[in-house]
Amino acid sequence: AAAPLITRLYGPEAFGLQGIFLAVVALLSTVTALGYPIAIVLPRDDGDAMGLVVLSIVIAIAVSLLTTVLLFFFGAPLLELLNAGAISGFMYLIPLAMLLTALGLVMGQWLIRHKAFTVTSSFSVFNATLIAVAKVIGGFTFPSAGMLIGINAAGGLVTTAATYVGWQRVRKRQPETTRPDIPVRKLITLARRHADFPLLRTPQNLINAASQGLPVLLLASYFGAGAAGQYALAIAVLALPANLIGGSVMSVFYPKVNEAIHSGENIRRLIIDATKGMAVIGFLPILLICLAGPPIFEFVFGREWGTSGAYAQWLAFWIFLQFVNKPAVAAIAPLRLQHGLLIYELFSTGAKLLALWLGIALFASDIVAVALFSLAGIAAYIWLILWVIRNSTEERVAALTPV
Repeated sequence: AAAPLITRLYGPEAFGLQGIFLAVVALLSTVTALGYPIAIVLPRDDGDAMGLVVLSIVIAIAVSLLTTVLLFFFGAPLLELLNAGAISGFMYLIPLAMLLTALGLVMGQWLIRHKAFTVTSSFSVFNATLIAVAKVIGGFTFPSAGMLIGINAAGGLVTTAATYVGWQRVRKRQPETTRPDIPVRKLITLARRHADFPLLRTPQNLINAASQGLPVLLLASYFGAGAAGQYALAIAVLALPANLIGGSVMSVFYPKVNEAIHSGENIRRLIIDATKGMAVIGFLPILLICLAGPPIFEFVFGREWGTSGAYAQWLAFWIFLQFVNKPAVAAIAPLRLQHGLLIYELFSTGAKLLALWLGIALFASDIVAVALFSLAGIAAYIWLILWVIRNSTEERVAALTPV
C-alpha cells in the first residue's frame, strides 16, 4: 500500500542500489547457518529440535564474524567480483543483515514447528508496517539509497528482537528438554544426522539465490542502477502473493507434510490439491499484469516506472509458478528429495543465467534478457512441480514412515 508513495520519493536508481544490497545479502545468507534452521521442523523430539536451534545460532555467529573479517581485508574486490561495487560504502551492514536473517529464520522455524502462526503473522504485519512508515519518513527527509539500505538493516534488527519475544513465549510452554543447555556431543550428532542440509540444501539455496539476485547485478552492470531498480520493483510487486500468501501456505504445509508422512497419508493427493488451490488464487492478478503491465505500473508507481511494467509482463508467469510451486517445494525436505533438488537447481539456474546472458550479449536489450530469463524459469518450475508429484508415491512415503 505504501509502495506508490515510496517509488515517487526515491526513484529507480535508489531502488537499484537497494536491490543490489539485498541481492548480495540474500546470496550470502544462504550459507550463514548452513541450512540447519530448515531442519528444525523435522525431529519428533523437542530436545533434538532445540539442539538444531543452538547449532544453527552457533554456526550463524561464526560465519557472520568470518564474513566481517573477509570484508575488512577483501571487501571491495569481492563486491566488484559480484558486480556490486556500488554498495561498498555499506558493506559492513552485510554481515549484520546475514546474522539477523539467520536468527529470524531459526526462531521462525521453531514457531512454525509449534504452529504459532498467530505470532509469526502478527510480527510479519508489524515488520511490514514499520519498514513502510520508516521509508516514507526517510523519503521526505533524505531520499537516497543509503536511507533505504539503512532502514532495511534496522528493520531486520527490530523484527528479530520482536520475533525473539514471541519465541520465548512459546518456549516457556514447552517441557524442560527445550532449554538450550545441550552438550557439544549432541550438537555434533545432530549435525551429522541432518548433514543433507549443509551438503545438499545449502548449495541449492545458494544457487537459487544466485539465480534470483544475479539479474539485478547484471542489469546494474550493463544497463545502470536505474535498470536494476526497475527490475527490483517488478519482482517486489509480483512476489507479493508469493511472500504474503505463498509464504504462509509453505509455513503451514511444511509441518503438515512431515506429519502426514509419519502417519502414512496420501502425500501425492495432498500436494496436488494444494497446488491446484494456489493456481486458482494467483491466476487472475498475474493475467492482468501480463495484459497491461506498463500502464498499470505507470499509473500506480509513477511515469518513470513504465519499464518496470514491461519487465513485469514477462516475469509475471514465472513468478506465478513460483507461487504455485510452494506446496511442492515444502514437500521436498520431508520426502528426502534434496539430492535431486540440488541437481535440478544446477540445471535450472544455469539455463536461466545463460538465457539472461544471451539477451544481454546477443541482443543488447534489457527487455529481451528479462524475457528469456523468465521463459527459462517457467520451464524449470513446471518440471520441478511434476518431479515432486512423481516422487510422492505411496512406496516412497511408506519407506519414510517410522515403524
